[in-house]
Amino acid sequence: MEKPPRKKRDGRLAVTNAVSREEGLLVRAAWLAYVGDLTQAQIAKSLGLTRLRVNRMLAHARERGIVQIRINSKVANCIELENRLRDAYGVSDPVVVPTPPDPALVPQVIAAAAGEALSLRIRDGISVGVGWGRTLQLSLRSVTVRPVKAMSVVSLLGGLTRGSAINIYDIASRLAALFDAECFYIAAPVFTDTEATRDLLMRQSILEDAFTHARDVDAAFVSVGAVHKDATIFRIGLVGDDDLTSLHEAGAVGDICGHWIDADGQLVDHPLNHRVIGLAPENLRDIETVILPSGGLDKVAVLRAVLRLGIVDVLITDEKTAEAILAEGR
Repeated sequence: MEKPPRKKRDGRLAVTNAVSREEGLLVRAAWLAYVGDLTQAQIAKSLGLTRLRVNRMLAHARERGIVQIRINSKVANCIELENRLRDAYGVSDPVVVPTPPDPALVPQVIAAAAGEALSLRIRDGISVGVGWGRTLQLSLRSVTVRPVKAMSVVSLLGGLTRGSAINIYDIASRLAALFDAECFYIAAPVFTDTEATRDLLMRQSILEDAFTHARDVDAAFVSVGAVHKDATIFRIGLVGDDDLTSLHEAGAVGDICGHWIDADGQLVDHPLNHRVIGLAPENLRDIETVILPSGGLDKVAVLRAVLRLGIVDVLITDEKTAEAILAEGR
């Protein structure tokens, strides 16, 4: 009997299978290392891989959030700093983590704690408002995924008009995807070209509806930015060098949700504050839980300013930053 002709293999299926095999290998290596307590040499022998490849796979598993490390104890100094932040600024749940030797790793260690803090507060029916920034983006790797009913995610400010590795829409959509939640966006740029354009957009029903959702969230997950050329908002070109100079002249120490504030937490008189499309700091006061993960000595002034507003419920920062915040008191 003549055999039927073989169908051509779908290239997309082949790629999918290859990705699935690689994913399976990655998870198997992580399981053997962190659950089976095997050495990298033992894993390499078991899976028929080189030790170098196993090392890279385990690092990749941590980066992707496949492996999430929880440390169930704290350094005594961190606990003392948490108590002092609670007393000085009325923060109900401060979280202080050890500062890593390399300052470049500060966002990562804070993000790991932030993901856990957010996970603990996610429940059925919750609405989470999301800001933007590198720390928030990194924190999604440490969020514990579990079945949640009727959750929604809301962006708290407009997005970028050009591509970037960090975008408010991407952070909101990724968090929503983790829990199969509904996602609402503020469909406008974070900064308009003129104040008149902002006023026009803010009168549109689509933005009025978006801001209604933003003001009604149960929890806000936001961060802050500093005023220097290496801050993310300047580095990606969202705010220019001329604005950097004029923001300093206006007395700005940083921003929260795109709003620039002074050392007392008050909005500065600057054109950017008249062109921003985002939830204003005073609106955060009415939200049940405001979670703010941020750290680094360059953020001390803006963190202290936001804390003076009394709008933060959960502050997640590192040891050296906490010490610097408390050094000058309130």
